[in-house]
Amino acid sequence: MALREAGSRSFRGDADGAEAALRSLRARWRTASIAAGWRYPSDWALPEVDAVCASALVKADLADPLADLGRARAVSGAGLDETLTDVAALHAVLSDPRLLAANPDTTPARLLRLTALAWADVSSNEICRSEVRESLTGLSTAAYLRTRLGEIYRQASRDQKSVGHVLLTVSIDLSAVVGWSRLMAMVLAADVLRQVFDGGESLALLGPSVAVVLTEREPQLAKRSAEAQWTLAKRLSVDPQLHTLGPVEVRLHRLPPTHEQACDLIESLGRA
Repeated sequence: MALREAGSRSFRGDADGAEAALRSLRARWRTASIAAGWRYPSDWALPEVDAVCASALVKADLADPLADLGRARAVSGAGLDETLTDVAALHAVLSDPRLLAANPDTTPARLLRLTALAWADVSSNEICRSEVRESLTGLSTAAYLRTRLGEIYRQASRDQKSVGHVLLTVSIDLSAVVGWSRLMAMVLAADVLRQVFDGGESLALLGPSVAVVLTEREPQLAKRSAEAQWTLAKRLSVDPQLHTLGPVEVRLHRLPPTHEQACDLIESLGRA
């Protein structure tokens, strides 16, 4: 009986030691990852992190655990650069417990490649299943707008006519605000555009501060453009978080002769 008790205490001691080592490695890894630029500390911890730590502590091959982590990071919304920098942070603390500086250039290429491939595999599937609308504003994506433009140009070609549409851009100077205020400004812009252009127009988000309406040329277009500009400016001015925004600019753009040129145009407008 005494021997069994001694053995039980030893087992518990080993288990406690292993748990303490796992917690220590996880804490050092998290600290190094945050120092390297992990943006949201609260979402860093995942079950796959513990699996990687457990494998690292017994010096097992990290290929499968890191691949699982790469997939989990993609599902959680972490970007590829952020995910690989996180792996570099792990390599840093495993190489020298005193190090907290992640350096992807010194991380074994095999580990980065396996993690990146797993991340990309999930991301590719997500893209295939993704909606054609931007989640926050509800506006269509630039990719959908390019598709819609292609349909319009094919129709015009079949009818042997010039394209009868124009692009109306709504740009907001967001240089004076940061964080959620920038996002809310575009949410308001999207809401106003849906109210004013409530027919068959295509509404899309081209960039962080640029929304666009693909609409036919019609007699009331100038009036509706002015209404959109005035309404949005008024709604922004009464919001205490947004009243310091720069002016709202609404502009009409003629579509060029070809679909390819139109795609180039919307790309340039999104960077404005």
